[in-house]
Amino acid sequence: MSKARRGRRAAAVQAAREFIQVTPEQLEAILAKTQAVLSAPEQAQLKATVLTTAFVTEELKRKTASIKRLRAILFGARTEKTCHIVGTGKPRRKPTGERTASGDKVPGHGRNGAAAYTGAQKIAVPHPSLHAGDGCPECQQGRLYAMPEPATLVRITGVSPLVGKIYERDHLRCALCGEVFTAPAPEGIGEEKYDETATAVVGLLKYGVGLPFSRIEKLQDGFGIPMPASTQWELVRDGAEDLRPVHEQLIYQAAQGKVLHNDDTTMKILDLTREERAAAQASEETEERTGVFTSGIVSTTKDKRIALFFTGAQHAGENLADVLAKRAADLSKPIQMCDALTSNTDGDFQAIVASCIAHARRRYVDVAENFPEECKYVLETLREVYKNDAIARKQEMSATARLGFHKAESRPLMRRLETWMQQQLDEHKVEPNSGLGEAIGYMQKHWSKLTLFLRLPGAPLDNNICERALKKAILHRKNALFYKTTNGARVGDLFMSLIHTAELNHIEPFEYLAAMLRNPKEIARSPADWMPWNYQETMKRLPSATSPPA
Repeated sequence: MSKARRGRRAAAVQAAREFIQVTPEQLEAILAKTQAVLSAPEQAQLKATVLTTAFVTEELKRKTASIKRLRAILFGARTEKTCHIVGTGKPRRKPTGERTASGDKVPGHGRNGAAAYTGAQKIAVPHPSLHAGDGCPECQQGRLYAMPEPATLVRITGVSPLVGKIYERDHLRCALCGEVFTAPAPEGIGEEKYDETATAVVGLLKYGVGLPFSRIEKLQDGFGIPMPASTQWELVRDGAEDLRPVHEQLIYQAAQGKVLHNDDTTMKILDLTREERAAAQASEETEERTGVFTSGIVSTTKDKRIALFFTGAQHAGENLADVLAKRAADLSKPIQMCDALTSNTDGDFQAIVASCIAHARRRYVDVAENFPEECKYVLETLREVYKNDAIARKQEMSATARLGFHKAESRPLMRRLETWMQQQLDEHKVEPNSGLGEAIGYMQKHWSKLTLFLRLPGAPLDNNICERALKKAILHRKNALFYKTTNGARVGDLFMSLIHTAELNHIEPFEYLAAMLRNPKEIARSPADWMPWNYQETMKRLPSATSPPA
């Protein structure tokens, strides 16, 4: 390559890096100046070249945003924090245990203390020779007293998720009459091979952390405790029947919530027949629908959160309509938080709809490389709004106080953002069909729903809580790929709903599932007493409730 050619290439690369935004009006003005020196055919060729270049440049921006979005879908977005997207903000805080530039260690060592192991067995270890009240063997003068907190030593051992015990009972036969005498089973040990905790563990592994039955089977083989996949399915299938009253009660209580979040993700059911698909449709208009979805619904009140999952041919809006059909008639319309897809609102129900700011924000994230200054302004404005919401949460403000706080602090920010977006279009600073223009257009179209948090107490900013809930279903889809039957999907929905509801209310799912499975008659009699937030009190009131064997 000649030196001159290399120079032209370097100049072109440098020009590409130094992106200059030119409006169509500016292009027309530049072309008008060439009329005096170019003939009409030459001017037409130049104009066609310039406009083609502008078109190709704009399409490349779109493709870049699309490729970036595809890369995030396939490999996951590393971060969407404003400071990383626009290159501003405070540097990353060093994790505990790392040393600063001065050599000082950041407080904390990054390990869990004894208090974090709430499920660990506690074993008291007395001192072998000393007791409270004894004389001090060191100074020979003082007296020893018990300190408020014991010295703790955490010991972690490996164990199979499902542990087997073989009770070798004495088996005696009379040498004369042939009568057989067998030692009775230890107290609390039934004749069933699998107890309730086995069902709870399998359900948690399968539907809580996404391990397929085949992997659990292989894991158990490695510990010498066989657990065939077919047996696992039988355990959760039968356990689901005992848990169904609680699941139905969860649906009823979710319908009474003040705010309901909903969204969809795709799913697959292998044996979903045409008849079952038609029966699952919400109306005759959807008979041709071929997709299968898992809908996530998260109902929130001041102190409770309920997660529900529904897998089938219905969309999230149709499943939400089925839930709200159980809502008390004297309650006011709930707030529905979702993204702008019609499938989330397509149902026969009444709600005050709020749109997700995180979805609107993501459109600016996708085009931030092509419009850095404009996107920086939008992202930093929304960052301040989210900071205000975090302050309201930290101070545990009531819904009314939070609304007043947002009106005072966030409303001016959102008004300036609304004015800025309109100026970009009115003053032709941005092409409406560009990536930035489409992001602005989306936000303007849904502005009223995006800013509901400035007008209605309790309205959330985004749908992130439902997006996180759907990760349960996505993890199942990623690892197990599908449900085989509609009944398998119903069992999965039930376990996911109970497990994630327990997690949302800071209850250990295993203990919750095991407690219910030990008391099927009690939960059938009064399922409302077996919600994650009150089942422990119920257990205390039931002296006859089954306890785990020693």
